[in-house]
Amino acid sequence: MSITIIIIVITVLVSVMAWRDYSLMDRFIMNPYRVASRGEYYRLVTSGFLHADWGHLLFNMISFYFFGGFIEQVFYYLFAGSGPVYLVGFYLAAILVSDIPTFLKHRNDPGYNSLGASGGVSAIIFAAILFRPLTPITLFFIPIGIPGFIFGPLYLAYSYYESRRGAGNINHDAHFYGALFGILFMIIVYPQVLPDFIEQVSSWRLF
Repeated sequence: MSITIIIIVITVLVSVMAWRDYSLMDRFIMNPYRVASRGEYYRLVTSGFLHADWGHLLFNMISFYFFGGFIEQVFYYLFAGSGPVYLVGFYLAAILVSDIPTFLKHRNDPGYNSLGASGGVSAIIFAAILFRPLTPITLFFIPIGIPGFIFGPLYLAYSYYESRRGAGNINHDAHFYGALFGILFMIIVYPQVLPDFIEQVSSWRLF
């Protein structure tokens, strides 16, 4: 069984268990105030395995499935036998890093909670876009038809705008910083991906 599938199975199991047991949800959810006041830093990671409902869970896990399998192959190529370790570390680090801005912004707000794998999934998606920028994006079985290198900046701009606007219950900061983490991580561990990305994009033609 691939690491991608294992992560999906664990996430689904933890989310379903938390829906049935609110004490688990309360213990694992990202509450910046509790993190700051009680030192419960584990919440920065455990919240990435919780979801609000089936729609939230399926959207994240299907998106992760489509892109995670490819990045898993990339890590096997780059790190050989250590590929699975790097993939797990990359995914968990993305969840952690993407939650830090939320923690800093809401650490004095006892009523704020956040959950979901969006930061880790965004990191996986944007890492994949670096390698295959011309591939049309498909999310939740919906073929958007926009090449990744065009979808990426639009998505980042939207996430940044919505984060500054502060409306709704979606943690757009996690999307934004997770995506940036995915890009920076891949450039650091495999610098050649950047010139390869530029070469592919420069060959693209609209018609």
